[in-house]
Amino acid sequence: MLEKCNSDNIKCFAARSWQLAWPMTLIMVFEALIGLTDVFVAGRLGKDIQAAYGFVIQFYFIIIVVANALTVGTVAVVSQLFTSGDQDQLSAALFSSLATTAGAGLLIAFSGFIFAPFLIDLLNIPVQVKPFTVPLIQIYSGGLLFQYMVINTNGILRSCNRIRTSLKTMAVVCVLNIGLIFLYVFFTPLGFKGIALATATASLLGCFINLSHVKKIMTKTFSFSSTLIKKMALIGWPMAAVQLLWQAGSLVLFLIISELPENRVEILAALTAGLRLESVIYLPAFAFNMANAVIVGNLLGEKERDEAYRSGRMTAWIGVGVVAFMALLVVVNARWIASFLSNNPVVVRETVLYIYISMISEPFMALGIILGGGLSGAGDTRSVMIRVAGSVWFIRLPLAYFLVVILGFGATSVWWSMNISQFVQCWLLYRRYAEKTWLPAENPVPLKSGI
Repeated sequence: MLEKCNSDNIKCFAARSWQLAWPMTLIMVFEALIGLTDVFVAGRLGKDIQAAYGFVIQFYFIIIVVANALTVGTVAVVSQLFTSGDQDQLSAALFSSLATTAGAGLLIAFSGFIFAPFLIDLLNIPVQVKPFTVPLIQIYSGGLLFQYMVINTNGILRSCNRIRTSLKTMAVVCVLNIGLIFLYVFFTPLGFKGIALATATASLLGCFINLSHVKKIMTKTFSFSSTLIKKMALIGWPMAAVQLLWQAGSLVLFLIISELPENRVEILAALTAGLRLESVIYLPAFAFNMANAVIVGNLLGEKERDEAYRSGRMTAWIGVGVVAFMALLVVVNARWIASFLSNNPVVVRETVLYIYISMISEPFMALGIILGGGLSGAGDTRSVMIRVAGSVWFIRLPLAYFLVVILGFGATSVWWSMNISQFVQCWLLYRRYAEKTWLPAENPVPLKSGI
């Protein structure tokens, strides 16, 4: 159960938010270290492989959206059932979520493996990059089931106040993944394929570790509840849509950049490095986002509506402060970081420029993302979907296309388009949260999400 806080006790709100956020921050750090290692190794293998990895990882993020969406629904339902004291319903929710996640993982993994070559042939990406993309996609697809289960079980553990257990699992996964990247790539015939295989291997181990912990939470009766799955789906599908649209938008940005008249591969490699570096800044934002979902969900399960609102708001402002500080550190060290991620002078130059521009919008990104976590914890995922997807597909992409393809501006115009969409997204999510219309009256497990 969460500690109760008085309305004027800022220290209590901050401590409660940080109690959940710091383990999530470390988990996100582990994931970012893996991503940065991937980029570092790919960069040492060549700009073509680094650009290919950047494209593939965006595709990979698209095919895990179902796992992320199921996890959002799972967190919203399980976090409220956990504080309600209904153990039978809780166990049914856990088993149902795990079974559905496993089935979805198998289906999508098979589809990704089979259809990857046809997809790559259809897309307008540089011809020298294409030979590296299909093997990477197929290997990532081979480990998709285990990655699905890791994502879902991590959500279950943090919903049931076992976030530190999840943290220990991800520490093991991180060390194993990074070690295997260097082993597979530089000491076996696998070469660049080892980047993807290391992720699949580490996910396999993480899956079984987390499942052993989740089993301890469940009763001996394993029952599948279609009713609970429907609740999770109603909450989760908008997040699947928003993540799909977000990652598809990233792919479209790659295609827009492919229309540049010169240095296309170098700028694609710079975007890959920049996005991975920016993911480090996202760490506390998404950690506080996930913490906010659990905090708001737990408090709504106890029918503490006003405290849920105040806690969500306080968590957001703490996260903004952390993100602003980290963004400043990255700007100060931009050139050193870019040189570490690539030894190509053009890639380094473009990466530094990306960093200088993108860091401006990071505090705004954090505020919107963390408040969106509170909305998701309340089941108000449809409103988050509309606002996030709208900022990408009605602001970012049309503006980038117009500036690059129609007016002929360079890559800098794309980076500013991304910034402007972040400002709009922040404003929309902040206004939605401040309205308070997303707060449920009595129902502890929201069946519908608001618009």
